Amino acid sequence: MSELRKDPIIGRWVIISTERGKRPIDFAMDIERKKGGFCPFCPGNEDKTPAEIFALRDKNTRPNTPGWSLRVVPNKFPALKIEGKIDRQGVGVYDMMSGIGAHEVIIESTNHDDTLSTLSIGRFMEVLYAYKERMLDLKKDMRFRYALVFKNQGAAAGASLEHSHSQLIALPIVPKRVTEELKGAKEYYNYKERCIYCDIVRQEIRDQVRVISENSMFLALAPFAPKFPFETWILPKEHHSSFEHTSSDSNELLAKIFSEVLNKLDKVLNYSPYNFILHTSPFKENNNEYYHWHFEIMPKLTRIAGFEWGSGFYINPTPPEESAKFLRETTI
Repeated sequence: MSELRKDPIIGRWVIISTERGKRPIDFAMDIERKKGGFCPFCPGNEDKTPAEIFALRDKNTRPNTPGWSLRVVPNKFPALKIEGKIDRQGVGVYDMMSGIGAHEVIIESTNHDDTLSTLSIGRFMEVLYAYKERMLDLKKDMRFRYALVFKNQGAAAGASLEHSHSQLIALPIVPKRVTEELKGAKEYYNYKERCIYCDIVRQEIRDQVRVISENSMFLALAPFAPKFPFETWILPKEHHSSFEHTSSDSNELLAKIFSEVLNKLDKVLNYSPYNFILHTSPFKENNNEYYHWHFEIMPKLTRIAGFEWGSGFYINPTPPEESAKFLRETTI
């Protein structure tokens, strides 16, 4: 029988449709083939992107030339622009402001065919380091209240260019989804004087039914009420409210578990497209006791249709206990 499950943080309900239960093979789809052609992110084409704002490169090379291993550039077609002032205004019952923000692209590798899962652990660490460095730099701008790191892997997940990259958007507001998590986490903390994410980590380690992988510092799990099949979260085991302020000593273990999870998902789901997002504390609340940064990885296996849009419910045909078991038992 199907189940209704409630997300303990934001109170959103999902339907675990066990009668439609799907195993990994049921999601089989053709692997996306590279189309090739000109790529502005490949070495030698640095003049085809906006000027880099951060790069890891050989000491004897100049900015915006070959010799880099990772580059960060402004998005050529940004959702928000960094120039200007925030002009908040009301128009009757409506609120609006100027489209101020920063929209950056993290080019993760020089190799056009790389993906995050094929990078070495050292190269993966570089990507995580770049996320932190750009967030720390952008939070100096007092106009910005939040930075969202995300990745669209594959055309079906929204990637417009094949060359592996992730993105960062700095915003003058805190996104609604993050606000919902902050509110739920704060209410839980006010009631129990504990972080709900820390309680989730402790319970999942004890129960072991939704754990995918763990090491001394990080835990990968299938959340109790996942929106999507094979949705996976990666969280620090100890309480850390802001990703950008975590110790650099943890980067290697985070890169290892992140790479392991992506490789397991690739193997189990035949390289399905996916999205991931980083949820962390707002810039002005970067050290608190109630919120816990985490990555959410969401394979693109199902479509959101009328019921989901109209109700706010999600229908997930694969129980998280089953998806965790598939991934946990998969060797790479």
